[in-house]
Amino acid sequence: MHRIYLELGPKKVFACSLDWPGWCRVDRTEEPAVDRLAEYAPRYRLIAERAGLVFEPGEPVVVERVKGSSTTDFGAPDAEPAADAEPFDPATAARDVALLRAAWALFDEAVAVTPEELRKGPRGGGRDRSKMVAHVTEAERGYARKLGVRHPPYTSVADREAMREELAGVLLEGGSGGWSCRYACRRIAWHVIDHLWEMEDRRSFS
Repeated sequence: MHRIYLELGPKKVFACSLDWPGWCRVDRTEEPAVDRLAEYAPRYRLIAERAGLVFEPGEPVVVERVKGSSTTDFGAPDAEPAADAEPFDPATAARDVALLRAAWALFDEAVAVTPEELRKGPRGGGRDRSKMVAHVTEAERGYARKLGVRHPPYTSVADREAMREELAGVLLEGGSGGWSCRYACRRIAWHVIDHLWEMEDRRSFS
């Protein structure tokens, strides 16, 4: 059984996997959101395999519905399901962090082979590669503060890696601060993966 929850915003719905952090997709209503989540299973499989995990999620079963917000409608998951309050399990935390690390690795590899200029969206919008990378890393610093991990703006890749290592350590220990460990892994991984897939889809040579 693939446990998923639905985050219901005023205008949009996120379908999110509870057990595969970062695997979240959004659409206008519940059924299309669940269908869209399923469509991305082959792409998420690459992340799971990079983490050394067997990816056999099974059929999706909605186990919870949570109230979203304007952030949901903007296109970002924003609500913690009750399931995230389950007792801390070190084995689950290690698995979730492995998936987060895999997402980081695949994002960095995509950046390395992606041209600076990306195809624009239907209305001419969308960040190019460098701005997308800066957006992801700065957002990650903000997310990390939710767990008590504070780092000044990066001056090098080594600075970013130091922050990620500290963040992973906190998550492996059960989290600290305003976000639960499970929600933090899901939200951080989702943001990396969402922009990974955007970058892949908008490459000028695709």
